[in-house]
Amino acid sequence: MVKKNKRDGSTSRAKAEDVFDSEDYLLAQTITLLRQRLSQSRLPPCLSGCDEERRLLADLVQRTVSSGESNSVLVIGPRGAGKSMIVKSVLQDIEESGKGNLKQNAMIVRLNGLLQTDDRIALKEITRQLQLENTVGDRVFGSFSENLQFLLEALKSGDQASKPIVFVLEEFDMFAQHRGQTLLYNLFDVSQSAQSPICVIGVTCRYDVVELLEKRVKSRFSHRQIHIFNNITFTDYSSLCVSYLSLDDSFPSQQFASKWNSHVKEVVEGPTVKDVLSRQFSLSKDTSVICGLKPDHPNLTPSDFVESFHRMSTDSKSSVLHGISILELCLIISMKHLTDIYSGEPFNFEMVYSEYLKFAQRRSSVQVFDKAVVLKAFEHLIALELIRPMDGGNTRVQKEYRLMSLQLHATQIMDSLQKYPNCPTDVKYWASSSFT
Repeated sequence: MVKKNKRDGSTSRAKAEDVFDSEDYLLAQTITLLRQRLSQSRLPPCLSGCDEERRLLADLVQRTVSSGESNSVLVIGPRGAGKSMIVKSVLQDIEESGKGNLKQNAMIVRLNGLLQTDDRIALKEITRQLQLENTVGDRVFGSFSENLQFLLEALKSGDQASKPIVFVLEEFDMFAQHRGQTLLYNLFDVSQSAQSPICVIGVTCRYDVVELLEKRVKSRFSHRQIHIFNNITFTDYSSLCVSYLSLDDSFPSQQFASKWNSHVKEVVEGPTVKDVLSRQFSLSKDTSVICGLKPDHPNLTPSDFVESFHRMSTDSKSSVLHGISILELCLIISMKHLTDIYSGEPFNFEMVYSEYLKFAQRRSSVQVFDKAVVLKAFEHLIALELIRPMDGGNTRVQKEYRLMSLQLHATQIMDSLQKYPNCPTDVKYWASSSFT
């Protein structure tokens, strides 16, 4: 019986090893790893450039974690330059080095201006990430400052004055648009005082972000700025693409990893993919790559890169234009002509309707609709955000006379007309002509 059990155990282990060495399992692991890396939930195997900027940021965070010194800093750079990746790598390096005991002695709060759209939501998220929901309970606070100070006081333990907190504010400029900028004021105020050790890291792509701050907020900001510039060459860009898509030494099967890495290098260095990368590089130096892998399509091909490039370079507003009605398209063309005539000055519905009538009544195949129907189509374009009210919606002016601005460029309109299904010829001619 014992021998039989041993044999059964050996068989089970052998089966398990076969499963872990199977092509489907290794491919699934590859997909998971690359998705994590490309979605920035996992750092790439190597980070190139920005060593000085990383050192400056690491020094600030280290001083907060180790010495209890409060700091504030803005990390500024264009989209895709690697701002968030640098912040994440600095925090990870400090945690792994063990010098600052980041995990035990400090806490990290991550906020995003696209998600926390007002200070009340941001404060709830801070409470959740600090795990103080039960401590706060149904307590009522007189002000935002009092609420934030209570959260910081609640983190005190033993003889330690207060646990250091690192606040990472992604899309920092969006927080500057909050009414009164209460969150920013209180965070910077705490960082300037000796109340609690905190480090506020703002991440933004707006170089004029300091000018968005109110005077009282600006006076409490340290004015430290770290600028990130993406100065990589096309050769570096291609190498990064290979690096992002390659498997490292920690992968379960080195044989599979070696085969995969050789295949990736061969595909990326091919003429088709090189052309795609060159076009993408000329548009943006963002090093993110989008690829779809599945068991019935286990290898990257040049067509995957071509398809990904088309997806990334698709103009969302032009795509919206493909789905609007002919009437709405005619209104867009009317607005284009008005924008050209008046050099970009705003317009109202009455002006657009008059322009539309001129065209529709001039031997056109386009049906002439009632004014109420045209107004409904005009309002639908506002809802689609293809046109925007100049007053922001806070006005008592009749809707027919509210000033609007067109949120489309002439080239976007003309490109969309070429792809619009069954677009009448006279509408295309009207759009390209200079007469109204």
